[in-house]
Amino acid sequence: MKLYTKTGDKGTTSLIGGTRVAKSHLRIEAYGTVDELNAYIGLVRDQEVNKSRSPILKEIQDRLFTIGSLLATDPGKSKMKTPDLHEADIHLLETEIDSMTAAVPPLRAFVLPGGHPSVSFGHVARCVCRRAERLAIGLQEESEVEDLVIIYLNRLSDYLFALCRIMTQELGAEEVTWKPRI
Repeated sequence: MKLYTKTGDKGTTSLIGGTRVAKSHLRIEAYGTVDELNAYIGLVRDQEVNKSRSPILKEIQDRLFTIGSLLATDPGKSKMKTPDLHEADIHLLETEIDSMTAAVPPLRAFVLPGGHPSVSFGHVARCVCRRAERLAIGLQEESEVEDLVIIYLNRLSDYLFALCRIMTQELGAEEVTWKPRI
């Protein structure tokens, strides 16, 4: 099987279910951003500081593939079985968030992204996650998107913020808080 099909050369692509849409369609933008997020999660997973968290980060990447397939499916048109999300996937993130939050000092101000390259990669992933969430919400306003997709992306951005805080601590980096000019 060839890697290229030439079917998208005119700016369209197929959804799961066969419908062809413009590559600029909101559905394509949504799952493309989830794919981008998945790549950043891989970068975060590859950081030495996250060696012990590699299994959970891989699990998150697996769930992002699930979300991508859900977003790539034309609602009501596909008879193909797609993977699904479960409430347990969200609970796993919440458990991890609670564990990481308990291990760092309470947050008393906004945190400026940065302090160490590994932390910065995490903050980029968090921002891409928020964009994916916004796009999925926009898509949900015009088409079917499972509620669990939105909830998972929302919780994942919280997970990534908590991850950045614990990485900062473990790396001995400075957590710089925002001090607004008044």
